[in-house]
Formats: sequence, C-alpha cells, structure tokens
Amino acid sequence: MLSNTPTHLYDLPIYKKAMEIFALSQNISVYLNHDLSSLKEDGSEDTNIYFSGDIVQQSVSLAPEIVNAELERYSDRKHKHIASLKRLTNLLYRNSYRLEKSHSNGKDFLPILRSELRKFKKLQRSWMLSL
Repeated sequence: MLSNTPTHLYDLPIYKKAMEIFALSQNISVYLNHDLSSLKEDGSEDTNIYFSGDIVQQSVSLAPEIVNAELERYSDRKHKHIASLKRLTNLLYRNSYRLEKSHSNGKDFLPILRSELRKFKKLQRSWMLSL
C-alpha cells in the first residue's frame, strides 16, 4: 500500500482486479521462467523469457496508476494516468499472445490472463466514467 492513500481506494473493484492480474502474471512468469530459462541446443537463450518479465512489470504498474488517477485533482493529469493504464493493459494483452508462442506448458494459463484482462477493461470503462 502507498502511504497516506485513502483506504477506500483499495476497495475499488478495478483496484482489486489489478491486484489479481498482478498475482496471476507473477505466477505465470514464475512457471514460464522454469521452462524458458534453459539454453537452447545452440547455446542461445529463449527470447520469450523477456516477455514473461514484461507481463510482471506491466501488471505491477496497474494499481499505482489507478491510485494516482483517483488522487489527481486536475483532469488533464487524470487523463494521463488513464492513458497509461490503457497502454499497460494493451501491452499486457499483446505480450500474453507473444508468450503463447513459447515452448512451455505454462502457456496454457495465458488465456486465463487475457480473460481477466477483458474483465479489467470492462471495469476500466465504467471506472473512467466515475472519475
């Protein structure tokens, strides 16, 4: 939690969903890293391993953007946080498709992540109207 942040923000459905997406992304990344971390026969690494880190980095940024948008007084700054949130969501969606091309059993969990992202996008639309 961020210090001096009103606790009611943590009860927002969109915030809760962002935290669920972060936990899911983190677990998927750990699972994929186990399969993707070994070197290929030619000694090169699997480039898909970077996308697994990307989904964690992008998902960890969702909740702070929500909090920042909620706490922002000026509408132009609110819109910057909202735009950042949309961009992060779209990047997460794209990277989940990239990871699905990897040679790992963990890719079976990526449709679940995309399903949660679709739910998040719906929450995002209604949340934006309330700002």
